[in-house]
Amino acid sequence: MFFKFTTAGESHGKALVTIVEGLPAGMPVDKDAIDYELWRRQQGYGRGGRMKIESDKVEFLSGVRHGRTIGSPITMIIENRDFVHWQEVMSAEPLTAPSVDEPVVLENDGAPKVRRVVTRPRPGHADLAGGQKFAARDLRDILERASARETAARVAAGALAKQLLAQFGVDIKSHVIKLGSIPETPIEKTWEDISAIERDSPLACADKAVEAEMVALVDTAKAKGDTLGGIFEVVAKGVMPGLGSHTSWYEKLDGRIAQAFMSIQAVKAVELGTAVSNAGRFGSEVHDEIFHDGSGFTRSTNRAGGLEGGITNGEELRVRGYLKPISTLRKALHSVDIETKQEDLAAFERSDITAVPAAGVIGEAMLAIVLANSFREKFGGDSMEEMKRNFDSYRTSLEAY
Repeated sequence: MFFKFTTAGESHGKALVTIVEGLPAGMPVDKDAIDYELWRRQQGYGRGGRMKIESDKVEFLSGVRHGRTIGSPITMIIENRDFVHWQEVMSAEPLTAPSVDEPVVLENDGAPKVRRVVTRPRPGHADLAGGQKFAARDLRDILERASARETAARVAAGALAKQLLAQFGVDIKSHVIKLGSIPETPIEKTWEDISAIERDSPLACADKAVEAEMVALVDTAKAKGDTLGGIFEVVAKGVMPGLGSHTSWYEKLDGRIAQAFMSIQAVKAVELGTAVSNAGRFGSEVHDEIFHDGSGFTRSTNRAGGLEGGITNGEELRVRGYLKPISTLRKALHSVDIETKQEDLAAFERSDITAVPAAGVIGEAMLAIVLANSFREKFGGDSMEEMKRNFDSYRTSLEAY
C-alpha cells in the first residue's frame, strides 16, 4: 500500500488539480485545515502581486464522503482566479495568426488580442532548457507548468498527508533559518521555539531581532529590482524508529526525502540535520551517542537529523532546504531571443522578492507526503482501524525491544 499523488494544471490555466491515492478508508478529513495550509503558502514578506489575486481553497471532486475518506482516489481542485485575465492566452482552442507576434482576432468579442508569446528565456528558469527539450517556440508552454504556482496543488496533497500522520501523533512545522546573507550562520531553534512563531510573523523566523534584519534586506532587494534566496528547516516530531530501510537504495528514507525536497522549484540543495557543518568536524564531534534511560533509547544530540542508515531513529526529523533567489527579476538579466538570436533582456511579468517562508510550507507538505507513504508501506490497512491496529502492535514491539 502506497501514498501517491499527482498534480495537473498551469499557472494561468483554469485550475490546479491534485489526485491523492492510498489513504485508508475512514480517515476524518478537515477541509478547513487544507485551506489553512494553502493560505500559509501564500504568506510572507516580499511576496508578489499574484498573492493578492488568488484566494486558494480546495473543492473535493471525489474520494471524500460525509467528511471521511472512502478508500478511493481523492480529487481536489484549486481555482485560478487570475484565469479570467488569461482566457485567450491559455485557451485550449486552436488559434491562428500570420505571425506569433501579430494579434489574433477571437470569436468572443471580435477584438484583437495579443498572444503574449515568450521568446526571451530567463536565466535560472526552465524556459530555455524546456523549450529546447520540447521544441517549443513559445516558451509560455514551458513556464506555465514550471511555475511554482504548481506547489499549491502539492500543499493540498501534503495537508491530507499531515492529517493521516496526526492520527499517529506526528506533527510537522517549518521556520526560516537564513534569508540571503542574514544571519551569517543559520539559526538553530528547538521545537518549542518553532511552535511559538506567531501566525502573522512576516518571515516565519523564530528570532525576532534576526527577522527584523531580514525584512530590511527584502526592502533593499526590492529597491534594487532583485530577489533573495535562503534556507528553511522542516521539523517532524513524534516519528517512531523504523521508517525506511537500509536494505536497498530506493528504500532509504533520506534519499526519498532529498528527492522530494529537490523537486520543489528553486531548491538546489538539501541538508539532513547539521550535515554541512558535520563535514568539517571530527567523527567524535558528529555522531549522536546512544543512552538508555530505563524506558527506552535516547540521544543527547541530534546532528544526524533523525535518520541513520536511511531509517528513522526516533529523534526529531530535521531537513533543510536551500532556496536559490527567484529567477524572475524586475532588473532583468541578459538573455537571447530564441527567434532572432539577438541579445536582449529576459522576460518579466511579475515576481516575488523572496518566497523562503512559503518554501518552508511546501517543504512541510513534501516531508509529510514522504512520511505518509512510509507509514502506508509499513502499517498498511484498508481502513483506519486496521492501520491503527498494525501501528499499535509495532509500537508494543518497540517498547519491548
